[in-house]
Amino acid sequence: MTQGDVGAMPPDPTAGLVLQRGGEELPLIKVGDRFTTRLSSPETLATLQANLVYDAVRPVAQGQLIEWQVAPDQLEDQLAQARQTPGVRFASHVYQLATSAEAWLYLTEQITVQFAPGISRSQATAIAQAEELSAGEPLAGIPNTNVYEVTPQARDNPIKIANRLMAQVAVLTAEPNVVVASELLYRPEDPLYRQQWHLTPVTGGNVRSDAHISVESAWDLTRGARSIAIAISDDGFDLSHPELQGIGKIVAPQDLKLRDAVPLPDDTDENHGTACAGLAIGEENGVGIVGVAPGCSVMPIRTTGFLDDASIEGIFHWAIAQGAAVISCSWSAAAVYFPLSLRQRAAITRAATEGRGGKGCVVVFSAGNANRPVSGTVQENGWPPDTIQGSTQWLSGFAVHPDIISVAACTSLNQKAAYSNWGTHIALAAPSNNAPPSMALPKVGTVPTGPAIKQSLPGRGMVTSDRTGAAGYNNDDYTYSFGGTSSSCPVVAGVAGLVLSVNPALTAREVKQILQDTADKIVDTNADPQLGTRFGTYDHNGHSQWFGYGRVNAFRAVAEARKRANRPRPVAERITLSNRVERAIPDDGPAGIRSVLTCPQPGTVQDVVVQVQIRHPFPSDLTVRLRTPAGLDLLLQGRSLGNQSEIDATYDLANTPILSQALHSAAQGDWQLTVRDHAPSHAGALLGWELTLALG
Repeated sequence: MTQGDVGAMPPDPTAGLVLQRGGEELPLIKVGDRFTTRLSSPETLATLQANLVYDAVRPVAQGQLIEWQVAPDQLEDQLAQARQTPGVRFASHVYQLATSAEAWLYLTEQITVQFAPGISRSQATAIAQAEELSAGEPLAGIPNTNVYEVTPQARDNPIKIANRLMAQVAVLTAEPNVVVASELLYRPEDPLYRQQWHLTPVTGGNVRSDAHISVESAWDLTRGARSIAIAISDDGFDLSHPELQGIGKIVAPQDLKLRDAVPLPDDTDENHGTACAGLAIGEENGVGIVGVAPGCSVMPIRTTGFLDDASIEGIFHWAIAQGAAVISCSWSAAAVYFPLSLRQRAAITRAATEGRGGKGCVVVFSAGNANRPVSGTVQENGWPPDTIQGSTQWLSGFAVHPDIISVAACTSLNQKAAYSNWGTHIALAAPSNNAPPSMALPKVGTVPTGPAIKQSLPGRGMVTSDRTGAAGYNNDDYTYSFGGTSSSCPVVAGVAGLVLSVNPALTAREVKQILQDTADKIVDTNADPQLGTRFGTYDHNGHSQWFGYGRVNAFRAVAEARKRANRPRPVAERITLSNRVERAIPDDGPAGIRSVLTCPQPGTVQDVVVQVQIRHPFPSDLTVRLRTPAGLDLLLQGRSLGNQSEIDATYDLANTPILSQALHSAAQGDWQLTVRDHAPSHAGALLGWELTLALG
């Protein structure tokens, strides 16, 4: 048989919408608002970002591709422009399976072709060349089969080429290599999740289906990273609770009250911390509830129960020293007017500006539950005698600190929670329950103070973790009526954890700005049932005294953070270091080999690129790690290289997102590459490596 024996088939207009897969033909649908590119260098990303008109950009397919989201009417124009851009190796539509719309397909350049018996190597080469495919690599274990790549000269994408090849009698199989992303709008299986109306749409009484924070879409991008620790400072924590379990879940626990590392609750009423922790980081484990950031770790800090200078310093100094990314504080002073001391202000400022290696910890505080301004004057009346009367100035020193995120409460009906404090210093709102303010106001002795509300205040409570057994708010391990701005605060802390999981290079101020800029502008035109005020709309700056800049939106915040991670960063200087001395890699050696490059220049890392060359018959035996001068240990290459015969790879922010953890850290010092062989019988060598740093 010769190539000439195979006649060309007439063109099929649907050929690009049929996927050859496992001997079947699967119908496809084009996703109408996005496409992908594979780039030759990181510099090409900056060029595309400058020239394309797009809504969002993110790495997909384990960092192999860059996905561009565009307006549907701009899709074909922007895709064509991307294909014409130098440095774009490959660009393609994104597809869905027609029979399973939740499964998205990302094309790569590869096509696997199995030829019929009797087809010679030269005939196979001629067939491949006719479709502008590269020289193929044999597929081990399957005769007469090669893996090809579509070259830039090819006139069609791999789906169409594979369909044409399948029409030839010389070809038994032609399959494009696709990356499948499935289970969009991820939903956990934890049994109480369907009751967590603040996370997922819930129908029923006293809840609107849009009262949630859009976290399911955010979970398609990240469910949190263990490297992002959310510190919860509170009264005590049931460390045996299922929601606080998991490998690496609890980090650096501290009991500032008893001065040990076991911050357990002592008293029967120490239930608050367990509930707050569940809202922020409750583990996804098929049991109970789920937190906003289930993949993040938790740093439980039991407070002393007092707000003296040393106690406040203890909380924030511990969180800074132990590497907390976010600090959640669902508490405030039991006082009408409480300015912070110099030491207290300094402790918070230091955390927000010096934590995380100078990027700052994201510090989140509840606004308080008195239905009063966090800073302002109210003409009080209706209080019990000898408590509060007349013109009264209110001040919550923690809620007005400029370096924190002050969180108010909104309800399951998208209204102001009746008890929630308010004012010009409120940054955001987040879901919680509803209740009369008199239930939460400061007390005189054991008598609740404050004017009572005598009308119904609808709104569901928050479902979260409770102390196990008979202890806690409820008789089981979960509570269904948690509330106050104490609930709202850890919800925002969890969203901040998700944001930093996709872009740990952000500063604390950038995180706050992202959360504010992406919030939902919920509106409540009703009068406050106690004070008669109407502050549920927004001024010309987009701020509401009741809701701040709006209710936190997890998806929009995470998407914006990821978009910023792909933006080119301004740099003052670029330095390249290299070591080309060949070194043998010990076969099955637990220590591996270490090669050090020393950066002599000060500055902070704005970009990092690592090039590695290794000769080894089975690179899938190897792992490659990079250790920064700041002590970060980053996995560049796992044991996932299949049957390749060498490693000649470039790792950058686009294809290796973990490198973003090194951004904004100190560049000066030793950068260490470690290569380890994990399996016996084959040895290789590190031929050399190169490190390029952009310093700012």
